[in-house]
Amino acid sequence: MKQPEIITFGCRLNTYETEIIRKLVNNANLKNTIVINTCAVTAEAERQARQSIRKARRKNPQSTIVVTGCAAQINPKQFAEMDEVNLVIGNEEKLQSNTWEQIEKGEKTGSNVRVNDIMSIQQTAGHLIDGFYGRSRGFVQIQQGCDHRCTFCIIPFGRGSSRSVPVGTIIRQVKSLVDQGYMEIVLTGVDLTDFGKTLPGKPSLGNLVARLLKNIPSLPRLRLSSLDPIEIDNELFRLIASQKRLLPYFHLSLQSGDNMILKRMKRRHSREDSINICKQIRRERPDATFGADIIAGFPTETEEMFNNTITLIEECDLTHLHVFPYSEREGTPAARMPKVPVEIRRQRASILREVGKKRLQTSMKNRIGKKTTVVVEKNNFGRCESYFNVKLSRNFKPGTLVSCLITSIDDEFLHADCA
Repeated sequence: MKQPEIITFGCRLNTYETEIIRKLVNNANLKNTIVINTCAVTAEAERQARQSIRKARRKNPQSTIVVTGCAAQINPKQFAEMDEVNLVIGNEEKLQSNTWEQIEKGEKTGSNVRVNDIMSIQQTAGHLIDGFYGRSRGFVQIQQGCDHRCTFCIIPFGRGSSRSVPVGTIIRQVKSLVDQGYMEIVLTGVDLTDFGKTLPGKPSLGNLVARLLKNIPSLPRLRLSSLDPIEIDNELFRLIASQKRLLPYFHLSLQSGDNMILKRMKRRHSREDSINICKQIRRERPDATFGADIIAGFPTETEEMFNNTITLIEECDLTHLHVFPYSEREGTPAARMPKVPVEIRRQRASILREVGKKRLQTSMKNRIGKKTTVVVEKNNFGRCESYFNVKLSRNFKPGTLVSCLITSIDDEFLHADCA
């Protein structure tokens, strides 16, 4: 019998949850099963998931195909109606052991859809995992769901309300991964800076980071995933300035550089907020680098509004851009707004990527001759503190933390000499 296979799309939270699924599937002794863990951020993400399902069925005609993740949670019917799919389960159900035990036993429920109301979930259980298959960095979920309603975003309907993992559970998970040899831990969630609001005492993200660094002195590197710029707390700013183990790369959920577009997106920050936060972080941490999520061609975006986003990239000195042409999500307010033609969205996304590429190259050139440390991901490839891709002068075991000197660059990589 074939061992189970899990195919993962989307965010780091999905990556973390895939390891929970892997553990539960193995504990249930499931065989000949393929799990597709989907993403719903864009229509393209859903198209890729459907394509993957069809491909999996062609290659594995006898396997049981189970579809889960945000796309399955939001629109289970579209997957349940696919001939290739045996079962659709929700984002909460995929993390429950009895779900996989029932599948292994072949228990029938009268429907091939097992998706409950995600909005009814008020707590997030802490799942301790043993590691990450094929990965050299450890991802730890600290928070789930989102209480905000950005007009373009469907994810709250796939993840539910904001809820946080207890601090003690997070500390145990991080310590377990560090004890296994993970040199870098990435804290992840849907709305990371919302952490703690559902917990007793309402500890902030900064408070959590401080406790992790204090309680786990053997943790070499701690990285934060995407941050809402308006919610970065004072304690976190203090740690950014004082704690070198908190890595100096900050990915910000900016979305646009135009105040009117930000208002129509129902974002809570302004263009000026974005610029000031980047300046404040760089004052505290001169070696800081920034990434950002940017949407190109949001409804009603004019050429002038688009140019404001270009100048924001320059003023914030953003180097690691995740650029997406606006994608309508049915049921969101933005989907009803006057649309920018699809071709113009794509053109603007391409322009933004080129702007980002030039800024990335400039920042990479400035690192030539400087020392850095790299967590090796595979052979001679890894990432440094500032999240740049680095090619090392020789191979190392994945997960090794290597000190090196940057000697040159190409279009994608810093090249480094290892002593």
